[in-house]
Order: sequence, then structure tokens, then C-alpha cells
Amino acid sequence: MPLIRLDNISIAFGTRALLDQVGFQIDPGERVALVGLNGAGKSTLLKLIGGQLQADNGDFWVDPGCRIAELPQALPAADERKVRDVVMGGLGEIVEMRRRYEELVMEHDERTMAKLDVLQQQIEAVDGWHLEQKVQRVMERLGLPDDRFMSELSGGWRRRAALGAALVQEPDLLLLDEPTNHLDIETIEWIEQQMKEYRGGLLFISHDRSLVESLATRIVEIDRGKLVSFPGSYSQYKVRKEQMLAEEARHNAEFDKKLAQEEVWIRQGIKARRTRNEGRVRALEALRKERSERRNRQGAAKFGLETAQRSGKLVAELKGVSLGYDGRTLVDNLSLTINRGDRIGLIGPNGIGKSSLLKLVLGEQKPDSGEVNQGTKVEVAYFDQLRGQLDMEKTVIDNISQGRESISINGKDRHIISYLSDFLFAPERARTPVKALSGGECNRVLLAKLFSQPANVLVLDEPTNDLDVETLELLEEILLEFTGTVLLVSHDRAFLDNVVTSTLVFEGQGKVSEYVGGYQDWIRQRPQPVAAQASKGRAEKPVLAKEGAPQAKVARKLSYKLQRELDALPAQLEEAEAKLAQLQAAMSDSGFYEQGQEQIQAGLDAFAQQEKVVELLMERWVELEAMQE
Repeated sequence: MPLIRLDNISIAFGTRALLDQVGFQIDPGERVALVGLNGAGKSTLLKLIGGQLQADNGDFWVDPGCRIAELPQALPAADERKVRDVVMGGLGEIVEMRRRYEELVMEHDERTMAKLDVLQQQIEAVDGWHLEQKVQRVMERLGLPDDRFMSELSGGWRRRAALGAALVQEPDLLLLDEPTNHLDIETIEWIEQQMKEYRGGLLFISHDRSLVESLATRIVEIDRGKLVSFPGSYSQYKVRKEQMLAEEARHNAEFDKKLAQEEVWIRQGIKARRTRNEGRVRALEALRKERSERRNRQGAAKFGLETAQRSGKLVAELKGVSLGYDGRTLVDNLSLTINRGDRIGLIGPNGIGKSSLLKLVLGEQKPDSGEVNQGTKVEVAYFDQLRGQLDMEKTVIDNISQGRESISINGKDRHIISYLSDFLFAPERARTPVKALSGGECNRVLLAKLFSQPANVLVLDEPTNDLDVETLELLEEILLEFTGTVLLVSHDRAFLDNVVTSTLVFEGQGKVSEYVGGYQDWIRQRPQPVAAQASKGRAEKPVLAKEGAPQAKVARKLSYKLQRELDALPAQLEEAEAKLAQLQAAMSDSGFYEQGQEQIQAGLDAFAQQEKVVELLMERWVELEAMQE
């Protein structure tokens, strides 16, 4: 039996239908990811299921025994509440019943006896007498500090407290709206693991592709008011979605061609009425009606980048640089060379010093010791995660145009309204004050401002927060095509993997180490997995088990057995990749998705399995090659 079920649900704001007669259900144990463009209606659907919103039409059914809890997107306030009180707040109704019971006990007269009996039964029905034990179990499981105030905690630990307030309710269905926003990678991975171990149903919204790939057992997309369900992983969803869009485009092209032909015919029929076929006229009217009701897919952002003249080969050089703040060492004896064309990612917990290092590189801050040399012809465009570059009272147009009606992008003049349309701002939205925009829209305004400035060095401090996946992927493409230098702070693991050529990892106590490649490359290269450290009041920092200079590698010869395995691997890889290509070709055929659901799923499963085979063979080849170095 499902936990919840929606039948023919519709919700509209004004004339715009966010949900248009949709059906949906979640079964016990499912982990469902909601995806879609910003503004498609994901949060609206979550609010409907959470009981904060009512549908205009349709039926919403909840299993009578199903408990629903929510982990809200906003962090709990950094106030003077104890962490235990925040967790206990998840059981607010039970706490209130207990408080009322204690008040009635103090009155203790005949008039209150009947009320006490009723209240006692209600408390027993929800196991309310063991409230403290429930809270203690959840706090121990999440490693929450019992005696700390919320004002003393980092954002990651406040997120843990909010999760505790949700889990203490022992929900059958947990709702999460962007649970990883503004958290560092380590806290994101901790939440990911907690959700994997959670045995109830999950419905979550996230633009973190790594999280969705790891966590979801089903993807549900909101697209033009409709819900489309894709069983399986995020990567499987991407393959199938691409095929569906291609098929939709082909169908629409055929439909439009037929409509155009019928429009030509009807005009000819006006000249020769006797030859007109009334049935064909009615068919044309139906075609016109169907075309008018077609909801075209919202356009994706298509922004470009204003590039400046090339910088010198050297962008910046740091020699033995150290920097401290408030008694803490942020950077300790760092030497680093940044050349034109480098795309460098910075990884580390919030507050460890990533933004301070960027300021050192750009010459905006002086080191306590060491030397920083700037390159020549460097023109910087800076993306600020705090949005300090935006005037919240001014409109989007005024923030970008600075009094101009048009701006020049790579030598071509663009009207400001036309330019902003590339960032998905309709004319009326472009005239809206920035303070009225959503988080994702504010980030698109920042990108519009950033990319209108001539630059050969891009500094991006958390640019991916609140952006939908399609805009993220376009931003990745632009950064990959950019011939200048990119310095990137991000907790989006997939974004780092797809964009950067090297990473600077903050490993604690001011140590900053450079690794080739992105996030996954760092995971493979580090001496051993990060050791979790018990630390109250802030998220754990990555600490390598053994610090200091790396030991020299000793070249060694493989055993006869391992050498034979290594020699055979190229042929095995070639064969496995050929099979993967065959499966990909089969899935690209338009007839693939005309099969039954079982055949489609079998094909998707075979593709995913073969991908894993190729991945394992490649990892083994890299491992054996490394053993010879």
C-alpha cells in the first residue's frame, strides 16, 4: 500500500498551471528525487504533501498511519536555544500535551480528573512518556552536542539539529527541500550517508547531481505542469530523457508540417468552396486547438561570456605564503603557481579559509609572511556567493545596465532586455527589484553581471547554489570553452569533476595541498580516506592520517600473474566498451521506448551494468599501472 497518492491534482498561480491534473504516489522505502527547472513547481508539490498547501482540484490521500516530517531548506536560527530543545521541538505537539498534563496534575481536583484521563490516553497513544529517550537516541545517532547553544554551531551542525528534529518524529515519509544547500562537501556526504541508512520513504529536491545519483531509486520530473516518473538512477534518467525530448521534437515537427499543409488547403478552399470537405475543416480546427494547447518546453539559459585580451602566461605566484586570523592559521607556507588556462577548484569545510586564499591570489589581502606576485594584463570578474555586488533595491535591469540601454558582448551590441532573456528573464521579470527574486534568480543576475564584464580570470565563489541542473550544465560548458583562468570554490562534487583541472584541498592547520583533477581524482590520490574527527560545534575537517612530505615511491616489478592480468586488460576494455556502445545505440533507436515497461527497464539495467563493468576494468588497469611506478 502506498504512503501517499495524488489523483488528478491541479495547482495554478494566476493563469499559470504549476501542476496540471497530475497523478503520483510514493511506496514505503522509496527514495524519490524531484527534478525540474527552477519555478517548475517542485517546492509547491512538497508543500502540498507536507500539508502547507491545498490543491485547486483533485484528490490527495495519505495512509492513515503514515507520519510525514520535513527537513526545511532554511537553516535553523543561530539563537540561544539548546541543541536538545531544537531536536525536541520536532515533537512539539507531544511536548505541549506533556506540559498541559503537568499543569492539570498541579491543580488536582475533581474537575480535572476526566481531562487528565483523556490527556493520559492521548500521550500513551503516541508513546509520549518516553519522549526524552527518543530525543537522546536521535542525538546520539547524529552525534549532536547536548550542551551547546545553536549560536555556537556552524551551518552544517545546525542542519544536523534540524535533521534530528525531523527524525525524532519517526516519520514514514521524510521530505527534504535542497538539504545540501550552502553546506561543505564533508557535511553533504554525511547527510547522504544518513539518508541511505534511513529506512522510511524519502521525497527530496536537490540540484546536487552526485547526491541524486547516489541516493535516488526513482526520478520524478516536473515538466510543463506534468509529472513523469523514471525508475532507476539519475544517469539512467538522463539517457531516457534525452531520447524522449528527441522523440517529442520529431512529433512536433511532423504535427506542425501537417498543420501548415492544412492551412494552405483551407485558404485554397475559400476560393473553391464547392471542393471543400467539411470533415477536413473540422479536423483542421482540432489541429489548431491542439497546437494552441501545446505547452512548449521552457527555454534553457543560453548565456555567453565577454572575454578580455589574453593575460600573461603567469597569472599569480605564491612563495612561502602564510596567513592567520583571530589566532587561527588559515594558510601555512604555501607555494603555488597559477598559469593562464588553469581551472583550479578549492575544497574544504566552510570557514577554513578558501575565500581568504582567493583574496591573497588576487592581491586584495596581504599575507602575514611570504611573497605574492601578480601576473600581467590580468582582468578579473568575481562571483560573490554573498551577492554583495547586487543592489537589492534596484531592478534586474538597473543592476546589469548601469544606465545603458545596450551592452557590448564580444564586440556586438545587445539590448539589455535581449541579453537578460538569455538568462531566462522575461521583460516583466527583468523590471522586478532584486529583493523580490528567488535564490536561483539572484544567482542568474550575478552571472549576467559577471559575464557582461571583459575578463580573462574568473573567480567563482559558490556559483552553483540554487541553480537548476540545466543552467549548471550550461555554465559548465561555458567554463570549459573559456580560454582564460578559472578559480572556483564549490561544494558541488559533479561540478568540480566536470570543470577543474586541479584542486587545492584545505587539510587543516593551514595545510593546503594541490592535486591533479577534480573531486573524485582527489579522493583517489589522497594518502588514505579522511578520518572522521569528533568535534562539537562545527563540521569535521578533512585530516590526512599522515602529514608531511610524501615518501618517494619505490619502483617494483609486477608478479607474473599480475603482469598477465595487466597485459590482457586493454583487449578486455575494448570489448567491454564495444558492448556498451551497442547498448547505447539500441537505446538511441526511437523504437526503444515504444516497448513495454519491462523491456525498457531491462535495457536500462543492462546499460548500467555494462557501464559498471567498463568502470571496474578501467579502475583495475589504473591500479596495476600505478603499482609499476
